[in-house]
Amino acid sequence: MDGSRKKKVNLYSFILVLGIIMVAFNLRPSITSVGPLMGVIRDDLGLSNWSAGLLTSLPLVAFAVISPVAPKLGNRFTNESTLLLGLTILFIGISVRSVSFILLVFLGTLLVGVGIAICNVLLPGIIKEKFPTKVALMTSTYSTAMGIFAATASGLSIPLASGMGLGWQMALLVWATPAVIGIVLWMYISRKDKTDNGMEVKAVELADNRMWKSPLAWQVAGFMGLQSFLFYVTISWLPEILHDYGVSMATAGWMLSFTQFVGLPASFLVPVIAGRFRSQRGVAFVLCCFAAAGYGGLIIGNSYAVMIVCTVLIGIALSGSFALALAFLGMRAKTSRHAAELSGMAQSVGYVLAALGPMFIGYLYDLTGSWNYPLLTLIGVTAAISLFGMGAGRDKYVLDDA
Repeated sequence: MDGSRKKKVNLYSFILVLGIIMVAFNLRPSITSVGPLMGVIRDDLGLSNWSAGLLTSLPLVAFAVISPVAPKLGNRFTNESTLLLGLTILFIGISVRSVSFILLVFLGTLLVGVGIAICNVLLPGIIKEKFPTKVALMTSTYSTAMGIFAATASGLSIPLASGMGLGWQMALLVWATPAVIGIVLWMYISRKDKTDNGMEVKAVELADNRMWKSPLAWQVAGFMGLQSFLFYVTISWLPEILHDYGVSMATAGWMLSFTQFVGLPASFLVPVIAGRFRSQRGVAFVLCCFAAAGYGGLIIGNSYAVMIVCTVLIGIALSGSFALALAFLGMRAKTSRHAAELSGMAQSVGYVLAALGPMFIGYLYDLTGSWNYPLLTLIGVTAAISLFGMGAGRDKYVLDDA
């Protein structure tokens, strides 16, 4: 290979890695930035509490509906072009949502969910295709990037809106900037990847009819779905649990943010560690033990020291299990197209459970008047995750068992 060609290859590889990281930056901030501003948005638009809650639940509904469709779009237009479409829809959604008009706020929120869902589903397939021998490392990189921006967006919302006087509209619009950068990068990448994928598309069309019949695919979907259940329940209710135990709401909110930040090392390390083994059963089991200990500790004791230890354990478990679920999407698939198809199925199931989780746990608390029963339920869910992890962690490929 001559010098100029080698430079072009190196430039393409650099931009590709940068593009993947930039997509990861876009997968959470437009959602996590809303929570701290919920009260301000509700009061400004005159919304009721339940309708304000749609600002967080609508994207999850979009995730569940769009996830099975995204691989089909990737097959038709290539993964790269479809991911570019997802980023464009996300940018439009963030922009429309920032207009202080109720209909546009909800429409923009729905578009945000659609754009993120497309990117969520296709990114594991792209990593499998472009970095077939480095799936674990690339998954570590993008899951960590996702976690950093998710936690950062939560922390910056109020300072941007109130501290800098931007208002909730501009505080949300700020997160269109990573989308614009991502669009520019993926315009370049998609132009470089105009190749004929006819033979592989046929393989996926056959796989599309079999993926939902694969026991291993369902085990991966169950693992991803139930860990999503735990994550969104924790994000929704952990501050209330800690507050009931005597912690101020400000401190409880800080502890929730701490839970996300403390899990960042696990986001990076878990896929790398998992990639060193043929079977990931042990990794899944250890993470579930952390989760069970964290939720169980909140039942046993409510001292400040116990709560700190429990939030650390929960943070490690949630971030680690999410990163492992993403790694499964590449590890359990033979091809990039199978990875995208598995990703669509698993995330569709996952976000249905994620949307139901906070409501179910809230209802259980209303029914019992105690957080002990919801926490016991979360321990039961953790046990189920462990069982699915034992299946998903096997050294096998989806569709081999369909």
